Amino acid sequence: VKGRQTLTPPTIKMDTHQQTYPDLKDIKGQDSAKRALEIAAAGHHSLLMAGPPGTGKTMLASRLTGLMPPMHEEEALEVAAIHSISEECVRPRHFLKRPFRQPHHSTSSVALVGGGRIPKPGEISLAHQGVLFLDELPEFDRKVLEVLREPLESGEVHLSRASGKANYPAKFLLIAAMNPCPCGHLGDQHKECRCSPEQVQRYRNKLSGPLLDRIDMHIEVPNMGTKVLTQSVTGGPASGEIQSRVIQARQRQLQRGGKPNAHLSVTQINEYCQVDESNQNLLKTAIDKLGLSARAYHRVLKLARTIADLADEATIGSNHLVEALNYRKMDSFFQAV
Repeated sequence: VKGRQTLTPPTIKMDTHQQTYPDLKDIKGQDSAKRALEIAAAGHHSLLMAGPPGTGKTMLASRLTGLMPPMHEEEALEVAAIHSISEECVRPRHFLKRPFRQPHHSTSSVALVGGGRIPKPGEISLAHQGVLFLDELPEFDRKVLEVLREPLESGEVHLSRASGKANYPAKFLLIAAMNPCPCGHLGDQHKECRCSPEQVQRYRNKLSGPLLDRIDMHIEVPNMGTKVLTQSVTGGPASGEIQSRVIQARQRQLQRGGKPNAHLSVTQINEYCQVDESNQNLLKTAIDKLGLSARAYHRVLKLARTIADLADEATIGSNHLVEALNYRKMDSFFQAV
């Protein structure tokens, strides 16, 4: 979008290579987490999952690329170009497959963002147009995580070295996972937590407020126990079914603003994410109660816009706002034990 000129968005087609992605129906239970993944894929919203070990956080994350709209050729060429200059193998059969990068928590800032004597793209650029999954988020070095703040906002990374400067695209969808405490069992109904309040708070303080503020959705992934696993029930809708809803919602966003809702500017938020007076009062009350920042306020509006798009609603209603606010209730999770 340049000024008031609206460019015709590309038509998104159904992914004909869906079988190359793990299917969401393989996971039983965790319906609220699956709903969060659908919203994240539709509006390109970042997501943080917190829960005990073994609750399926990694399995959920690995299925996000299969819910996202398929890449068109221009995006695929960008991804292939980044991989080629990073000296990674570009496989023709994966040309239209969205990247899924999962760096280890011991990864350095250079490996994550890029750099070196001769600047090369890092993990966040290799995840361009795909998913960057950071498991065990508090185990990453805090200084490493802080370098994510600018790329999350701008969608690109700027490297400056003695040998030269380089700018790389980094429009990745961040999904992260963490335990609620060092032992992982705080709030778990099936296992007792062994951590002191001081240990829990120190663990959570490894994540800075500015970084958490830039993550659109915070959800809990509880321990479902063995009951759900032993029940003869299906895992819910397949990834292809959810992807079709995501494609329709994304097409609405492209036709309206030329970009996913997560990337809307403040001016576009004021234009496309308007709420009536009663919902404005609801939003203000919730923002004050949750102690959210101005950045979080805008992210809640963009999130509500995506939820409304998935429901094919022209305006943001109270039900959309309430659901969006529920994804920010965990902000207090990091403020006190």
